[in-house]
Amino acid sequence: MTKTLTTAALLMTLLPMTFESQARPNPGHTQKGMASFYHDSLHGQKTASGQRYSKNRLSAAHKTLPLGTKIRVTDTLTGNSIVVKVNDRGPFVKGRILDLSREAASELGMIKRGVTSVKLEVLSLPARKDS
Repeated sequence: MTKTLTTAALLMTLLPMTFESQARPNPGHTQKGMASFYHDSLHGQKTASGQRYSKNRLSAAHKTLPLGTKIRVTDTLTGNSIVVKVNDRGPFVKGRILDLSREAASELGMIKRGVTSVKLEVLSLPARKDS
């Protein structure tokens, strides 16, 4: 029992450092993976940032990047790229790193494919609230 509690306490002290390093990458940080886009039925729903999702704006959902982060998303198949702001959490489908608004997906040219391989690059991070 003591060993389990000690292990749990150690993990609890390390988790904030791990999350912080993932949540606050430096501009220039890149990630590759698969992206999809939101279904139109989500238009008008609240996002994790509190904003309403608009299928007509350039926005994205990412699991760990801070809300308000601006990223360049490049379709690795076509070379098309766009700049979007992260305003939601997700995607919650295994193997995907990004969910895009319908407008962002349209500008990338991925609507017919539904999913595509992307490279994302962090351009800027939101100001820290504790600074």
